[in-house]
Amino acid sequence: MTAKRVPPAQLATQLRDAITRLNRRVRQARPVGDLTVTQVSALTSLNLAGALTPRELADVERVQPPTMTKIVAKLEERGLVQRTPHPTDGRQVILAATEGGRAVLEQFERARNEWLADRLAALTEEERDTLRRAANILQGIARA
Repeated sequence: MTAKRVPPAQLATQLRDAITRLNRRVRQARPVGDLTVTQVSALTSLNLAGALTPRELADVERVQPPTMTKIVAKLEERGLVQRTPHPTDGRQVILAATEGGRAVLEQFERARNEWLADRLAALTEEERDTLRRAANILQGIARA
């Protein structure tokens, strides 16, 4: 059986749609809790960056500073984020994920991985091999 040739533009649309839908579904697979997707995203950005000013975090998350102030306040209230004085600018603070914040992110990651692993387990070995190859190709595209 020969594979049907698909023009690159059509494949781009199909891939983007599939990736977007899968990403949305994986994000929804999370432990029961009252953290919003936006709060988890901000906490993840802090965890990846190590520490950021509120303005830097707002820029990374692509939200306005007043919105980020509210997000950070909720995370800080739960003990997931801590503020420390900026080392060179006394008017600013540095935000970082706490140990508790990192533990929450690990729970979220574990729940998402379990959800996806369950779906992958239902596939044939050939389908999983195809996805493994596709994942390698997509990682290469992302790095280019």
